[in-house]
Amino acid sequence: MRVVISQPTYLPWIGYFDLIDQADRFIILDCVQFERRSWQQRNRIKFCGGLQWLTVPAKTRGRLGQLIREVEISDPDFCNDHARAIELAYRRAPYFEPYYSQLSGLLEAHGKGLLLELNLALIRWICAELQIRTPIVVASDLQQPGKRTELLANLSASQGASEYLSPAGSAAYLLAEEETMRRRGIQVVFHHYQHPVYRQNFPPFEPFASVIDLMFNEGPRSYEILLSGRKQGLSPEQMSVLAASAG
Repeated sequence: MRVVISQPTYLPWIGYFDLIDQADRFIILDCVQFERRSWQQRNRIKFCGGLQWLTVPAKTRGRLGQLIREVEISDPDFCNDHARAIELAYRRAPYFEPYYSQLSGLLEAHGKGLLLELNLALIRWICAELQIRTPIVVASDLQQPGKRTELLANLSASQGASEYLSPAGSAAYLLAEEETMRRRGIQVVFHHYQHPVYRQNFPPFEPFASVIDLMFNEGPRSYEILLSGRKQGLSPEQMSVLAASAG
């Protein structure tokens, strides 16, 4: 059983969905502290002038330390602004029509209430469009104790995991705390992904846009292109060497 655990992000990049696709169970980590101006509430789309941010407004005043699952959207009108921005960026893209009405409808339907519910709805819709069928579980529903790697280990063990596929961005602390996973009989592997190049409306190509950039431009080929960036996962030893050379 391979488990992946990641925070819910807004209109994630394509590597996020490669992680989901490689998992037997994907756990949405909603029971940790919300970080302002993070991927949890924003992402980028491609305009003629380059990548531009779309940010979901969140209630943060007087709410220091709130958990991701507690964050409320502060202005429901954002959904109209985002839908319009997406239309301007992609209306001439080859596959604008198959996706835009569904996406704008989801934004409108989840423009009020919790940021988590918006992100979950979008992630599940994108998975369905890409034909990724990995079961998605919300961490708070599993009611596991702990912080950092201890929490990851408990969540993974609750699903019967023998392997934990980690986002590369977690290496900074997970490498130092890998023994916590090993004690539970869980092998740690790090995600290794090379961003593929695909056609974009406005060249030159720029990577790390939201996955909707791929979908609007490549349509039914999106999943095939997503898979083309997948590399063999890295062991903790390999990741340590890579991190040392990068630092």
